[in-house]
Amino acid sequence: QVQLQESGGGSVQAGGSLKLSCVVSGYIGTRYYWGWFRQAPGQEREIVAGITFNDMTTYGDSVKGRFTISQDKTENTLYLEMTNLRPEDTAMYYCAAPTPGRNKWLSLRRSSEYEYWGRGTQVTVSS
Repeated sequence: QVQLQESGGGSVQAGGSLKLSCVVSGYIGTRYYWGWFRQAPGQEREIVAGITFNDMTTYGDSVKGRFTISQDKTENTLYLEMTNLRPEDTAMYYCAAPTPGRNKWLSLRRSSEYEYWGRGTQVTVSS
């Protein structure tokens, strides 16, 4: 059974930094891409960042230049380094992965491209 476990969330002041981690277990097969999404209360889930097997990345427009996604394939871990955090970054952050072996996608920015989701880690940024 595929499981994604996020960690690293917390409360920071505007301008601060956090680094999120996501460990995947039970994933049998090649993971061609995975990513981070976030959802604030009353808002739709949105892409934060995605990364492919060969480290090509994509970012949501509001986080470009501030957030960096990376992965450690040997440790089955996905990271999201967040700097210069803003109050509008406050949300639950979710790690997501596709069906094992799926190697075709239209856009990493679409939540429908992902099959498995973690439970999320809360990030709160105060002004």
